[in-house]
Amino acid sequence: MGADEFHVESRDRLPEGPVELRYEFEPTGQPDLAKGRGAPGRAQLYVNGALVGQAEFPVTMPLALGIGAGLAVGRDPGSSVSRLYEAPFEFTGRIGKIVADVSGQMIQDTEEEARAFAKAAMARQ
Repeated sequence: MGADEFHVESRDRLPEGPVELRYEFEPTGQPDLAKGRGAPGRAQLYVNGALVGQAEFPVTMPLALGIGAGLAVGRDPGSSVSRLYEAPFEFTGRIGKIVADVSGQMIQDTEEEARAFAKAAMARQ
């Protein structure tokens, strides 16, 4: 609704050439629908399978908004969902494949990936 915005960003620039991007949201609590608040959770951003950004979101939207907005890829045909850009904000590269998995099953990271991310995060502090 525009009141609060939460972001997750990569700590590194994207590499040149083909890149596989993945975003996952892992709920860490229950929604409070009576107060109009969706579930809190962990936002995770991956580049070529490596965790490159993570953020804790204290709340999400409790329900879908808009009529027929759906999933947009490569441009935002409606209103901007963030103050960080103005629609349509068209992507000028090439998108080879899109997969939207709404199964609710999280992809399990290896312990090695988790340690590497923690080590890099500590080095930045």
